[in-house]
Amino acid sequence: MMSDTQMSFLDLYMNRNPLITSPSEDGEVSAIVYGIPFDSTHSFRPGTRFGPDAVRQAFNNIEIFSTRFNVDLESVNIEDLGNTYHTVVATEVLDMIGKITTELAARDKQMIILGGEHLITYGTYMAFPKETGYIVFDAHYDLRDEYADIKLSHAAYLRRIIEKRGAENIVHVGARSFVKEELAFKTEHKVNVVTDKDIREGRAQRW
Repeated sequence: MMSDTQMSFLDLYMNRNPLITSPSEDGEVSAIVYGIPFDSTHSFRPGTRFGPDAVRQAFNNIEIFSTRFNVDLESVNIEDLGNTYHTVVATEVLDMIGKITTELAARDKQMIILGGEHLITYGTYMAFPKETGYIVFDAHYDLRDEYADIKLSHAAYLRRIIEKRGAENIVHVGARSFVKEELAFKTEHKVNVVTDKDIREGRAQRW
C-alpha cells in the first residue's frame, strides 16, 4: 500500500479521460479499465492505437444485459481510468504499463486492459505472478527472435515472455501461419498449442 507521500503511477502516466460511462457509481468498484494506445511496431496496418476508444464507444452504445450469464451491467460499478499517455518508444511504454499494472493488481479487482498491439502484453503480463495463466488467441505465434531487426516487436513479444517466464502456464490457440524458427522455438520450449487445424478437425477438446 502507498503512503500519503508516494505518488501513484496513475497520476504520472494516465490521461484521466474516462470514456466508458459507468452504469452505476453505487457500491464497490467491480472492474477497472484502462487503455494503452500503442501500435508503433505494427507491420501490416497501423491503427490499433485507436482500439481502446473504439471499444469504449461500442460499449456505450449497446445493450449491456447478458442473458447467458444473467448479469446486468447497469448495476455494475466500472472504473475507467482512461488511457496511458501516448509514446512511440517501445521501452517507454513497457516500463510505464508494467508499473501501472503492478499498482492496479494490488487493488485485487478485475482488470480489463484495452490495446493496442500485441507488444503491450509483454509489459502487462509480466506484472503478474509467474504462475498466472495466459491464453493467447492469435493467428500467429509471435515467437520470432526479431522482426524488421527489432526484438521488442509485436511479432516477437511472446518469445520475450517465454524467455523470461517459460511456457508452462501459456496456451496458444488458433495459429494458422508461422515461420520455421517459430516452430523450432515452440518445440524446444514445449509451448502448449491448439492450432486452427486442431479446431477445424475437432481436436481442441483436450483443453
